[in-house]
Amino acid sequence: MMTFDGKSVVLTGGSGGIGRLVASYIAAKGASIAVLSRSDDVPPGSRHIAADLSSPEGIAAAQSLVTELAPDILINLAGVQYFGPFEQQNLENLHRHYLINLVAPVALCQAAVPPMKRRKHGQVVNIGSVFGSIPFAHFAAYSSAKAGLRAFSESLRRELRDTGIAVTHISPRAVRTKLITPRLQKYADITRMNIDNPAHVAWRIVRAIEQKRSDVHIGFPEKLFARMNAMLPRVIDVMVASGDRKAARLFQE
Repeated sequence: MMTFDGKSVVLTGGSGGIGRLVASYIAAKGASIAVLSRSDDVPPGSRHIAADLSSPEGIAAAQSLVTELAPDILINLAGVQYFGPFEQQNLENLHRHYLINLVAPVALCQAAVPPMKRRKHGQVVNIGSVFGSIPFAHFAAYSSAKAGLRAFSESLRRELRDTGIAVTHISPRAVRTKLITPRLQKYADITRMNIDNPAHVAWRIVRAIEQKRSDVHIGFPEKLFARMNAMLPRVIDVMVASGDRKAARLFQE
């Protein structure tokens, strides 16, 4: 099992509900951790580096920072979520969505991998979502971005085979953070969507990194449904149809 002691870690999204906990857990295990985020509200033991992943210029600047830092472990956790009818998501929000959720993690991996290759060890960790394995209605952009991140992680893992670099992809289900708005809570009630405690999810993320797991789904039965969706998507269509119709009424209120 990998140990964090003495490792240098770069974490995006370290000022959020899950990220602060992940940063705290890793710092307590002896790692040197740099948090890339717009907010400087990071936990003790973490170094904050200002970064904006919502624009091409900001991503390029963050990419240069990661190249300079050359971390042993890169954790791409930053993310945003749009919940609502796809046609109502404006173009600016759509661009921001894909930049933060997909383009930024891919770009930062591109910066982190070369020094890892030279050292012949390292780990890239991409935090996706169960929504990337089970695309949900009213989360079209979010689901597609997270599906892209999962595909990227699989492709990168195969490309980096025999280099000493591990690629870990983790798919949490819904988590009790600020992203759970009152309307989204109503959706969860209608569809019986499970919502996890942030501390539990953060612990599972850290554990998966230590174990250098390849692909982790957090939560059951979501893990089973993800496999079913890959093999029998039309079955999942039928299973979620009733809840989707009920949820659509939320946007008529």
